[in-house]
Amino acid sequence: MTENKTMSFNDLEQWLNERRVTEVECLVPDLTGVARGKILPRGKFTEDRGMRLPQAIVAMGVTGEFPESGPYYDVVDPTDKDMQLRPDPSSVRIVPWATDPTAQVIHDCFDHEGKLVPFAPRSVLRRVCDLFAAEGLQPIVAPELEFYLTARNTDPNTLLRAPIGRSGRAETSRQAYSIDAVNEFDPLFEEIYDYSDKMELNVDTLIHEVGAGQMEINFFHNKPLGLADEVFFFKRTVREAALRHDMYATFMAKPIAGEPGSAMHVHQSLVDVATGKNVFSNEDGTPSEAFLHYIGGLQRYIPAAMVLVAPYVNSYRRLSRNTAAPINIEWGYDNRTVGIRSPISSPAARRVENRVIGADANPYVAMAMTLACGYLGLKNKIKPKPEMRGDAYLSPYALPRSLGEALDWLRKESDLHEVLGKEFITVYSEIKELEFDEFMKVISPWEREHLLLHV
Repeated sequence: MTENKTMSFNDLEQWLNERRVTEVECLVPDLTGVARGKILPRGKFTEDRGMRLPQAIVAMGVTGEFPESGPYYDVVDPTDKDMQLRPDPSSVRIVPWATDPTAQVIHDCFDHEGKLVPFAPRSVLRRVCDLFAAEGLQPIVAPELEFYLTARNTDPNTLLRAPIGRSGRAETSRQAYSIDAVNEFDPLFEEIYDYSDKMELNVDTLIHEVGAGQMEINFFHNKPLGLADEVFFFKRTVREAALRHDMYATFMAKPIAGEPGSAMHVHQSLVDVATGKNVFSNEDGTPSEAFLHYIGGLQRYIPAAMVLVAPYVNSYRRLSRNTAAPINIEWGYDNRTVGIRSPISSPAARRVENRVIGADANPYVAMAMTLACGYLGLKNKIKPKPEMRGDAYLSPYALPRSLGEALDWLRKESDLHEVLGKEFITVYSEIKELEFDEFMKVISPWEREHLLLHV
């Protein structure tokens, strides 16, 4: 089930009846991608058709803290007002690991005037999709999501290590695309696919990535909101399945030193709603002006928008030379060293792959970010730089190197504020500033090792 399958509340009630659901998990994704909400008895859910939560619930940092002063409160409101959460019937899924028949439904956030709360992740993505709709265009996306399996680790001071597979051994070398390495965890992946099937998630290919214990799952292409929902659900599903097999699944951008980081590459194209054709290709099959302008927008605005898709201090450890992650926003055909890649395809399937996004990014914010950059390229008719035909790692860094630097770049880019919403930019920036301040209070092992007795 994806966004393509629209449902009414009557359809939702019938869906719940057919599955004899007794409880409903009422979910709202916060800015970190964490599932917030309440669990309601079926009767209460049907009666209320929604719930109330404080607005600040979707506007907190990954540490669970809120800013105590500043512009944040001009948007969220220091009186901690409620928001009304309304279920999106098309998002309903079964909870396959629950003992009793349980459903999970994603909710949208509205204020007391019935307007979407502008800093809620789903609201931001809806806003950007509406801009394309006004131009008669429908974005189509397809995420590729990487993650690591690790042995259980309850001590934050202990390094992560690869889990033990069926052979009784952990991976000690890189096993890129190895079938045998995937088979080491057959029981886990069978359960993940079983859960995904019961939830009607449109997952496609599973592969072993470069890192020890690193995997990638691909999703079939579809509309952005429905696929962001699926990535949100999938992250919950993989974490739950891994725990049931005595291991962790992590979507940290760089969880293990010396191993590649994890990305969420997003393929994207645009369909003309009136004709159903891909506007990235001309009638003769050549790349269109829209295709080039879209790339131009990505090149122009991605650097300033990086904090939206590299949201934590750890995120910037992934973006380094020769680690399967980009360091700039060069573009090219079938070139995996660039930040913006166009895979070899037929004219009807011509698309752009944004390779800078981390697996730790909120899927709603990530898709809103990349679509917003492309939209600005179309509207402003921005021409891209010449295609990179060689190794983009030989070109200079063109992305921010730290969370603090990325925040400064975002604050200065007013075009992104207009497209994504000034309220969202304000709240997001304030939260990231708080997280950065919290991180700076921590002294790392590297500092103790190299500075303690030498400076």
